[in-house]
This record gives sequence, structure tokens and C-alpha cells, in this order.
Amino acid sequence: MKTKTQQEQENFQIIPQHANKIGTGKGSMTDEIWQAIVHNDSSYDDKFFYGVKTTGIFCRPSCKSRPPKKENVRIFQNAQQALSENFRPCKRCKPTGQRLPDEEWVAQITQFIDTNYSETLTLKTLANMCHGSPYHLHRTFKRIKGITPAEYIRQTRISKAMQYLTTSGKTIAEISLLVGIPNTAYFITLFKKETGYTPTDYRQLMSNKITMEALNHGGKK
Repeated sequence: MKTKTQQEQENFQIIPQHANKIGTGKGSMTDEIWQAIVHNDSSYDDKFFYGVKTTGIFCRPSCKSRPPKKENVRIFQNAQQALSENFRPCKRCKPTGQRLPDEEWVAQITQFIDTNYSETLTLKTLANMCHGSPYHLHRTFKRIKGITPAEYIRQTRISKAMQYLTTSGKTIAEISLLVGIPNTAYFITLFKKETGYTPTDYRQLMSNKITMEALNHGGKK
């Protein structure tokens, strides 16, 4: 006669066809699988892996990182399936059994910043996203990139603001919001500190430059 534990294991292995699908993952999301993720249940390790669409990282069920939103989860039967879908292994739980090189880990973080610079980004936010501690993240990021995560975020936002000022007619307040700095006065101060120009002066400078280039190009015809 089968024990309760044996029966539960068999029930888990046979994933119901009517289970709700999450994204286009290789497996199906059931309440049992979701509870295993939420409670970091190590007894499910190697039975499935889960990827988080918003970060591109995949983990073991026992990973101690903050549980993702259910709608952002994809289920994989093994690590190779996750890798084939371009998900990267978590640095904390090491789902492939190998340590993720620091360079690749920092690349994950910079990619996340490049994509989400308009959101509220703190060291804690980044640490939760990349499944590491704030202290280790700060130290490793600075060693690899030569600047802190906060400095990289600031540079990214100013760079994006410069693009908006050059290529769009959006107001300074609108651009400030678009690059993740809701306080317009602070944005203007920061922009001048980083570039030497106020946003308005920079926009005028770029406009004049574009006009001169157009005139010079026209004169050469």
C-alpha cells in the first residue's frame, strides 16, 4: 500500500492537463507547484525549475529570493529547458550546479537597469531582482564596472534624458518622469551637475548643432 508521501509525489509528477498555464513555459502551474515556490520547498528541487520573465533568471524551488508575481513565472522540467529559452541561472541557488561568474551577474543587473530605469530603483530592489545581498551587489558591481549601481542608474537616466531632449518635443517635466526622476527641480539640478547644462540649454544647444550640420550639409551639394 502506498504511503501518503508516495502518492503526493506521483500526483505531482502527473501534471493535470487542465492546470492554468503560465506564459509559454514547458510545464504547467498548479497550486502545489506555486506553494513549493512561495515556501522555498527544497523537497521539490530537481523536480522542476521556475523562471521569472521580468528578470530572465531561473531558480530552484528552494531559492530564498523574494517570491515573484505568479503571472511572471514560467515552469521548466529541467535546467536545460530554461537555458534553451535564454533564462540565466540564479546566482544564489545555482540551479545548474555551477557558480555564475561575477561578470555575467553584473551584466544581468545592468540589463535590468537599462530596461527599467524609469522605475523606482534602489539597491534593495536590485538585490531582490538579482537574488543577492545589497552589500555583495554593491561591492561586486563597483569592482566590475568601476562605478556603484547608484552611479550607473544616474548615468543611464541622464543619458536617456539627453536623447529625449534631442529627439522629442516633450516638456522637461515629462522627460523627468520618463527617466524615473519625478521631482523636476531635482532632475534639472542633477542634469546640470552631470552635463554642465540645464535641460533647456542642452536642448537649445543640440537644436543649434543639428541646424548647423544641416546647413553645412546643404552647402556642400
